[in-house]
Amino acid sequence: MSRDAPGSTPGADSTPGSTENATTFGAAELGLYAITVVLWSTGWIGIKLQVGDVPVWQSAFYRFVIATMVMFAWVALSGRRIRFPAALHLRFAALGAFMFSANFALMYYAAQFLTSGLLAVVFSLTTVLNPINAALFLGQRTGKRALIGALIGICGIALIYWPEVNRPAGGTAALIALAAAICGTLSFSFGNIVAFGIHKQGLPVISTNAWGMFYGACLLGLLVMAIGEPLTISTDPNYVSVLLILSTVSTVVPMASYLTLMRRIGPGRAGYATVMFPIGALVISWLFEGYEWTVVALVGLALAGNLFVLGKPRTT
Repeated sequence: MSRDAPGSTPGADSTPGSTENATTFGAAELGLYAITVVLWSTGWIGIKLQVGDVPVWQSAFYRFVIATMVMFAWVALSGRRIRFPAALHLRFAALGAFMFSANFALMYYAAQFLTSGLLAVVFSLTTVLNPINAALFLGQRTGKRALIGALIGICGIALIYWPEVNRPAGGTAALIALAAAICGTLSFSFGNIVAFGIHKQGLPVISTNAWGMFYGACLLGLLVMAIGEPLTISTDPNYVSVLLILSTVSTVVPMASYLTLMRRIGPGRAGYATVMFPIGALVISWLFEGYEWTVVALVGLALAGNLFVLGKPRTT
């Protein structure tokens, strides 16, 4: 069996002893948070930039084909484990379906109608969904703070979206896109639960992530085939450069950081990262997409911050 090389990238693979019950944040955890938040903050504008001549489903498919190749190259060059029993591949396929396929397909669809900043804010509902799903599927207790934070977060999302969905010209489309984005976020949260169950067994994050991306890319390919549109490959330098950045900087690196963080501190607390980057994403959207700040939207953003959830972490 080939070695797992947890030291090749700081925090890339944690030891099996890392658990969801960690009560302190050291330099490693803070570093993983920073990498995840910064790179995900800038990634949403990239999705919007890909909306155009190439169908969104195909853009998502191309993104994960490239990301999968990069991940397996990382596994091979670092000498990490690549072979796993067939039974584990069913779980890898579930990871790919929830986190790397349905999630991104729905988000790419929503990106046709919503600004990137608003997509990021909806995605921050992961902070609410992860503790609830952890309670349902992992038996982890969800405290009153999380439940109160869920209600506050949902109200915040509604306020942020109100200026968008209340516009007569695009209200219906925005509502449909909002539903798609919420379903995509729910899919991502389910993927978190699957990933945590895999990593709790001490399996290497980078290797399992590579297989998850592989199955996610395959499912996106099946979706493209089912839609039946002819494959379109853009040679526009802007499209190609954005695709490469999304596939590597905005997918491979932050996903590895996020899943490692989740392995170390659990899905509930790792999900807090998703509530930090909407601020940066909205600023980018304001600078490049013309997002209009309103008092209502600012109040909603504050509420969506889930300050009650971000209080002192509970241990189980």
